[in-house]
Amino acid sequence: MDRLILILVLLLVGKGLSRLSAFPGDTFKALANFVIYVSVPALILVQVPKLPISSSVLTPIVMPWVMLVASAVAVLLVSRVFRFRRRTTGALMLLVPLGNTSFLGLPMIEAFLGQDAIPYALLYDQFGTFLAFATYGSFIAAYYSRQQRPAALSLIKRVALFPPFLALLLAFAFRAWPYPHRVEPLLQSVGATLVPIVMVAVGFKLSFRLSWRRSRALVTGLVLKMVVAPLFALAICYLGGLDGPAVRVSVFEAGMPSMITAGALAISEKLDPKLAATMVGYGIVLSFGSLALLARVL
Repeated sequence: MDRLILILVLLLVGKGLSRLSAFPGDTFKALANFVIYVSVPALILVQVPKLPISSSVLTPIVMPWVMLVASAVAVLLVSRVFRFRRRTTGALMLLVPLGNTSFLGLPMIEAFLGQDAIPYALLYDQFGTFLAFATYGSFIAAYYSRQQRPAALSLIKRVALFPPFLALLLAFAFRAWPYPHRVEPLLQSVGATLVPIVMVAVGFKLSFRLSWRRSRALVTGLVLKMVVAPLFALAICYLGGLDGPAVRVSVFEAGMPSMITAGALAISEKLDPKLAATMVGYGIVLSFGSLALLARVL
């Protein structure tokens, strides 16, 4: 619960700072850039080398990738129906497939499903959401951050030079060679700046007054992320005859609100920043009720 209170406090701090003349209007972009270029790479370098390689539990590993593909297809279809702008579609392509499965997901799972469910949640987050952000997120940011579709070479270059993607490559390389004993604590300290800075950035850009176009995109994104996604995951498991704690955790994680860092990436790349910040903020607040209902279903 302390983590959830911290999130809400930081959102309010960011909103308060946005009203002070000492902080210019583009402060949120500087904060988001710091997260993408410093905090996230440090966290990747700490976490990825520790990932256990095992085939014992497949559902929490496979499910996030199934949900990513299904969510991305749903966003593309809905965006075409509603004729969303390119940058709005790009924001939704980040915020709907990528969920807040760690900072918010872990305490929520512990509260609703118990301490024994945490290992499955870690598998879902580390092998799914975390890797998807560094790979899929890199591609989406590069593809949608330009008004026109980039050339293939330009797209490959942007993905290859995206800081989280570079950090991911280095992290896999360092699985074979452990860090010097002073490096890991340093990386952990830098990575710990992610949530405070990004939540202040989100709060800075958070707005409860949106245009009709953005309001429609916001409602669409929230419904896809927090209603359709968990129901789709539940249907897959039911039709496949899957059951057990790993399956329940996978469905519960599928219903998490948008990933905080995905919101920071959308803001950093100017993919409808106001929509991104608002969807992250509303998603966190609404998740207290939606996840409680989902836990009852499970």
